Amino acid sequence: MKVLKFGGTSVGSSQNIQKVIAILDEKSIDDNVICVVSAIGGITDKLLNAGQLAKNKDKGYETAFNTIKTIHFDTLNALLPQPSKAIITTLENSLQQLKELLNGIFLINELSPKTSDKLVSFGECLSSTIIAETMKNKGYNVALKNSQELITTDDNFTRAQVNFEVTNKAIKSYFVNADQTITILPGFVSKSSSGEQTTLGRGGSDFTASIIAAALQVSQLEIWTDVSGMYTTNPKLVKQAFPIDNLSYQEAMELSHFGAKVLYPPTVQPVLDLDIPIHIKNTFDPEAKGTIITKQEQQSKHTVKGISNINNIALLTLEGSGMIGIPGFSKRLFEVLATEKINVIFITQASSEHSICFGIDNADAERAKKAIDTTFDYEISLHKINPIAVEKDLSIIALVGDNMKSHQGISGKMFSTLGKNNINIRAIAQGASEKNISAVVSEKDVKKALNALHERFFESNTKQLNVFITGVGNVGEKLIEQIKQQHSFLKKNLKLDVRIVGLSNSRKMVFKPNGIDLKNWAATFHHAEKSSIEGFYNKVVQLNLRNSIFVDVTANEDVANIYEKYLRHSVAVVACSKIACSSTFSNYKKLQDLALKYNAPFLYETNVGAGLPIINTLNNLVASGDKVISIQAVLSGSLNFVFNNFSDKKNFHDTVKQAQFEGYTEPDPRIDLSGIDVARKILILARENGIKMEIEDIENKSFLTKQNLESNSVDDFYDTLIKDEAHFQKLYASAKANHCQLKYVAEYKNGKAKVGLQEIPEGHPFYNLEGKDNIVMFHTQRYPEQPLIVKGAGAGADVTASGLFADIIKIGNI
Repeated sequence: MKVLKFGGTSVGSSQNIQKVIAILDEKSIDDNVICVVSAIGGITDKLLNAGQLAKNKDKGYETAFNTIKTIHFDTLNALLPQPSKAIITTLENSLQQLKELLNGIFLINELSPKTSDKLVSFGECLSSTIIAETMKNKGYNVALKNSQELITTDDNFTRAQVNFEVTNKAIKSYFVNADQTITILPGFVSKSSSGEQTTLGRGGSDFTASIIAAALQVSQLEIWTDVSGMYTTNPKLVKQAFPIDNLSYQEAMELSHFGAKVLYPPTVQPVLDLDIPIHIKNTFDPEAKGTIITKQEQQSKHTVKGISNINNIALLTLEGSGMIGIPGFSKRLFEVLATEKINVIFITQASSEHSICFGIDNADAERAKKAIDTTFDYEISLHKINPIAVEKDLSIIALVGDNMKSHQGISGKMFSTLGKNNINIRAIAQGASEKNISAVVSEKDVKKALNALHERFFESNTKQLNVFITGVGNVGEKLIEQIKQQHSFLKKNLKLDVRIVGLSNSRKMVFKPNGIDLKNWAATFHHAEKSSIEGFYNKVVQLNLRNSIFVDVTANEDVANIYEKYLRHSVAVVACSKIACSSTFSNYKKLQDLALKYNAPFLYETNVGAGLPIINTLNNLVASGDKVISIQAVLSGSLNFVFNNFSDKKNFHDTVKQAQFEGYTEPDPRIDLSGIDVARKILILARENGIKMEIEDIENKSFLTKQNLESNSVDDFYDTLIKDEAHFQKLYASAKANHCQLKYVAEYKNGKAKVGLQEIPEGHPFYNLEGKDNIVMFHTQRYPEQPLIVKGAGAGADVTASGLFADIIKIGNI
């Protein structure tokens, strides 16, 4: 004999019921089948809502009743286009009883637990009647049996306790004489020994099936639902979640207790002692393997079997110095909760006995606080303990697995993963069996926590990076293209899944939590919302994704000023702009400190030398204990291009125009030619070397004329270049006469820095520097005579984008 249970979604429509019938047809080929069914999906909630409306003297209960009636008759008519008068009469009689019950609730203005059980019992009774009649009409050897005639309970309405001795006897007695092939039973419903209708609690249809399976000692209990088994975590929140092949009873109960809704926790108990396997199957994918739950601990490549969560948790804390060493506080506390029938989900106590912390449902929080404060009123008045503290809108995250007890470091991995993602842990509990580690976190962090933990324990160490890019001009476009091109390589070789989740330009911004399609990313802007710096930041924080990285590819001071906010929310920052790091030293230091405090990397390799590893090289020197004596560098690809192309045969104005046209200068070339850009770069290098320095401390010997420097606009600036051509030719002639090349050089030595145009002699490493190349020479204690040199292209969209990309990858590897 086989016992199958089908949930509310499985019988939620006529089409779904047809699938159930097909499964029962196949299962009954070689054995008798007992089928336990839930109410049609959503009906239990509709019944409770109708009851509440009636209780509140709201005539809307009549509309609610009519909706319930329509759903059932629509389902019947879809299954049986010409239903018999008998089934119509049966349904109408049942629904009339329901209407009379609702009318009574309306008249007396009361909905007691006893009446509530009568009310919700209609759901399963109606669905089982429709399914049984449909199968009879199709010629199946089927019978409908009311579970209330088999399952006897006490009078604890809404969560009745089963009298197994009487129940098991009734079940065996009925089925030993039953000659039908298929038996349909309503789940959830039962009857007390005094004859009153009771229910087994929400999710009780699973329990009904388990009771039947245990009483008859069947070979296997099948729970049919709308997913292919119990998942590693909630698949609605974690797209990478997958079904678990095997679980032990203990693992299944732990996962169910902590929110896995596929299985109702008490279901396990009747079959546990008899070692009857439970098989979770998918009504909509019957061929899927599903999850098998057995007594035996199963071998698995994953130490953690599943990650579950319970939302709507309130954390209550009883604390005070008067609790220390005084017996009885815990007893009194939990007696109060028991008296109020408040279920405790989570408990932890400080070893100092100074505080007891426990988690309950949000809905019970105020009632619990009032009762506890009343009980401990005397101690509170003497200031021995504090009034109970209540925190709401929390969730419990739980790691579950039988094999966790034999593996070290699971807790450390869990808490470090949460910490790295700025998920604050409010309380922790771990049983001595080590099969469950629980942590209380804010409900808003649940999705991020589940994704981060699932990635850590189940996804072959593949780390997902969620990237948000502001500025999709030339460099931004190249960065997007590089990420698209290297996506498969990074995932395969570095175990990094880089997803671009948000993009913005000066006009619009777009977000796709599951990742933007990089093959057609530009089209997403067509219907995007209006962009704003603050709006982009707010959306990043609202999405609250793990391993979030904000990439600034602008030269906007307002964007740079918001880095602090990102870091405070543990969002890593990758900056192309030099604005933040060359601002005041106090701001530079603050950003460094925030990056450390909130475990959010702040990287800006492209600030100096675009894609060249200049800052990284300097950091490695300092970190390894080397001491930098001096730095000499050509750090402006723009200026190097200009002076490599300027000559007595080509005027300075045209050379600068060419540099701007080819993208080697800013739209306003005065920024490059004034030397301020180079000054900012050497300032950043000095600061990375541990020197407290401001931009004003750098000596800037400008090669421009007073007219050039005082120009009011870009056009005016170009006019002055023409007027002052003789000045620039004089600079060129001097260098040529001395067999030198003109290079704009930045220098740092003995805590001081300067920038300016220099004549570089033949044989010097800077002499043959071509095109837009940069070069940096580090003289250190380890490189005193022959400097450490970094040289290469220091400007251009491709190399700048590659520098940004390298910083993103570096964050992924941290």
